[in-house]
Order: sequence, then C-alpha cells, then structure tokens
Amino acid sequence: MAFRLERGSTGFRHFSDPPLPETDPRACRAAWYAAARAACGQVGTFAEQQYPQNFHSATINDRDGADIALFHAQYPLIAFVDDRRYWYTDGFQDPPAWAASLDDCGFTVLSASLLMSPLTEADTAALSAAEWRQIKHWQPGTLGATLFNSWD
Repeated sequence: MAFRLERGSTGFRHFSDPPLPETDPRACRAAWYAAARAACGQVGTFAEQQYPQNFHSATINDRDGADIALFHAQYPLIAFVDDRRYWYTDGFQDPPAWAASLDDCGFTVLSASLLMSPLTEADTAALSAAEWRQIKHWQPGTLGATLFNSWD
C-alpha cells in the first residue's frame, strides 16, 4: 500500500484553504525527552521550525554518538537524518532501535527506504492545487524531500 500524503503535508496551502493542522512543538519536545530516556542519552538540541522550514529538528547524544530527527510541523511524522541541514533531498537514515518509543507518544517514525522512495510511488490524491504548484516548481524527487522541505 502506498504512503498517503495528507492535505498540507508539504506545508503549503492556498490562502483561501482551511488552516493546516499543526504538530505542537511541546508534544514533539516531550516525545524527544522520552526517546532520550529510552536511548540512555541526553537531548542535545531541539530547534523549533523556522520559516521556510516545515519541520522541527532535534538531537539526542548517546554512547553511539548523535542522532538527529526531523519532526514534521503539520503531521506527527518523524525522519532521522545524517546531519543538520537547511533542507533535505537525501541523507535520510533508518531510525535507531530506541525510536520505537516515539510511536508510543503518537508519532510515526519513517524508514529511510520510504523517505528515499520516489514521490510517484506515494498516494498524492489528497494534495491541494497549491501544493502541486510547489511540487512542480521545486521538483522534489523523493517522498522525504516533499515531506521535509524549506520551500518558500
């Protein structure tokens, strides 16, 4: 079954469209602290979404090094990445084993293979015309690049 991109999952809408849902940064932060406990690590940073990014980012430092995650600003989706960047077209990583604790907090942790899959393999029927204009302009090749972007 194809992954379904919900309306607003690109972070865009037409001004006349209803407001997009929001993932509360406090819920993201609370989940991240729970994940740090599960990882036996410490929260390094938690940076709330800054325009034009449509994601929050966070780091956990544990005995194996730093793990970096992106929290989608509209939906409870999480991607793990190789390093902090302004935007992502690649660099998605599989989540560490302790990331399962994020599911218990109501988030969906996405695999690297899903995030690196072509956008053409996703169910995009719910996307709005405004989102399709952005996709045509920015031409993201992957599901991850569509979900976690810094388009303006």
